[in-house]
Amino acid sequence: MTKLPSRLHHTAYVTKDLEATRAFYEDVLGLPLTATWCEKDFLFGKDRTYCHCFFGIGDGGALAFFQFADPEDQALFGPEIPATPFIHLALNVDKDTQAALEERIQKAGIQPPNTYTLEHGYCRSVYVVDPNGMTVEFTCDDPRAEEGDEYRRSIAHAELKRWLGGDHSTNNEFRHEEAA
Repeated sequence: MTKLPSRLHHTAYVTKDLEATRAFYEDVLGLPLTATWCEKDFLFGKDRTYCHCFFGIGDGGALAFFQFADPEDQALFGPEIPATPFIHLALNVDKDTQAALEERIQKAGIQPPNTYTLEHGYCRSVYVVDPNGMTVEFTCDDPRAEEGDEYRRSIAHAELKRWLGGDHSTNNEFRHEEAA
């Protein structure tokens, strides 16, 4: 590949309730509704009618959600989003934006386990579960993490090989600092 993709254009998920999804992403998190496409297409052997909403993020990309008009299509294309924090969407934010999001989440009355914070060392992450059961992470990188980016790239394959080979020791020096 001669050139990497320039940015995330959008992600797409199916939702059972576009209004609840809109209220969460726009009213609670502050991501603006930037487009609503109401469409009918011949897809997979049948005419299908759906609405596709986009919520903007700072780089011009978007989080998008579909809702189908026909309950059969909704069931076919809308599998439940797994309720696990290990399948999630992560968005980069600065410290002030992260603090503002935490305040908005708190004002919306969202409580643990539907929101929590993890200090990874190299970043601080605020997690919140949306009305669809999907976890959204807002990550603020530790300013020192960027200094080691080139080094991390240079050892990425070796570290993966080491871990897959059974050496599961940590290589997160930021967490070593916290323990010290």
